[in-house]
Amino acid sequence: MAKSKYIDVPAIVQVIGCVYKTPQLLDYSDKYTITEDDFVDDFHKIVFGTIYKLHELGAEKITLNSITDYLSTRPKSEAIFIKQKGEEWISKATENAESASFDYYYNRMKKMTLLRAMDIHGIDVSDIYDPDNIIDIKKRQQQEDFVDNTSLEGLAQIIQDKIDDIKATYVDGSWGQAYQAGDGIESLIEELQQSPEVGVPLYGPLINTVTRGARLKKLYLRSAATGIGKSRSMIADACNIGCNRLYDDTFGWIRNGTSESTLFITTEQELSEVQTMMLAFISCVNEEHILNGRYEGDEKDRVIEAAKLLKDSPIYVEVLPDFSLQDVENKIKKNIRDHDVKYVFFDYLHTSLKILEEITKRAGGVKLREDNVLFMLSIRLKDICNKYGIFIMTATQLNGSYVDSDTPDQNLLRGAKAIADKVDYGSIILNVTKEDTENLEHILTNTGFKSPVLKISIYKNRRGRYKGIYLWCDADLGVCRIKPMFATTWNYELIQINNLKIETVDNF
Repeated sequence: MAKSKYIDVPAIVQVIGCVYKTPQLLDYSDKYTITEDDFVDDFHKIVFGTIYKLHELGAEKITLNSITDYLSTRPKSEAIFIKQKGEEWISKATENAESASFDYYYNRMKKMTLLRAMDIHGIDVSDIYDPDNIIDIKKRQQQEDFVDNTSLEGLAQIIQDKIDDIKATYVDGSWGQAYQAGDGIESLIEELQQSPEVGVPLYGPLINTVTRGARLKKLYLRSAATGIGKSRSMIADACNIGCNRLYDDTFGWIRNGTSESTLFITTEQELSEVQTMMLAFISCVNEEHILNGRYEGDEKDRVIEAAKLLKDSPIYVEVLPDFSLQDVENKIKKNIRDHDVKYVFFDYLHTSLKILEEITKRAGGVKLREDNVLFMLSIRLKDICNKYGIFIMTATQLNGSYVDSDTPDQNLLRGAKAIADKVDYGSIILNVTKEDTENLEHILTNTGFKSPVLKISIYKNRRGRYKGIYLWCDADLGVCRIKPMFATTWNYELIQINNLKIETVDNF
């Protein structure tokens, strides 16, 4: 590591001394995370690394003999340890170690690690803390007090704010003046005539008529009760956007537009569970057949072909079982940077231990209700859409009132109906009831449509004319396919709706 002025040797000595006395501190990995980057001097790395390894190997108590025995098989490290009079150093560090002040010294060390990393990467943080300042004693003391009284997260945010300010000023131009309402209005009219406000197609008939496709800078919400198909429908949309060939049960393998870089974030399922659903959708082979390894006819060949398509498609999966708001944004930013992802599916909105801890800390220890936490998560997702110019679809569970509701809207969302405030499109997938079938009898008789098994209630639709309606669907969740057939109002009045087909082409 390059040299830096951001090193607090007394704090490092205290940390090593305390850990030597009480190696059980290393067991609290959720509270204390000590890495090689926290030490600059090779001697400090060797001493701490030896203590860490001995404890990892099962040592409940660390002694000088166990350290020297461990280093005896590592000549290079042993030579540095002996040259620096390691045994004498450890004895003195242990004698002076103040266990009651460990948190202070640990945080001091981590703050120096943060400032050092920024300094090494060319980010000037001397306005926060400048150890070289030996002239202005008053300023030096103010900086010392500020660093001591500001949390590690607070320092990181201050630095991030500096970077964001520079980016906003010189890249985003977000500090510009207000627009006059008519600025560029003629160009906008022409642009919309040439390129209408539509995104890449979602899966199934009629759905793109309602949604105008997956539009960038938009947040879509598709909710459902457990087991109805919200995850499977998002798997279908992710693969429909990211894969350029699908198996059609009538025409065989068909072209499916372009492959757009897509991210699927799962919070409850393992990678293999996501993969088998993706294989089922692409190949149109029931997932049960794939899980059991028992195929009929040409199904195995189709699954193998689907596997090849998946390997060649820009579809990425992140498994995020315990997450904070920042974790979600970081995963999305990473995939935008590494894979140029523009379409994100987040399955699904719910609280986690980590997100509750994060928000409680931000709120100064005040514990917020679940509805407030979920609302904050939806706000962050919408902000990410706008900030990075991407499309995000997510989902929620439903509360118990969905069973008897005549107007299936945001009031059915579990945890917080306010989640819907930030979405551009909101829908709910429901089972078809006996009452539904009776109310649809005249339509089914006169049109010849199959009896639907699922219905999608559209309750919010910005820039779209269709809301307060049902899309009645045929569905085979074994292959993750939900196909709308016709639309009605919530009062079962048939709506004439054309199937908008969005075609995507490669730009050369």
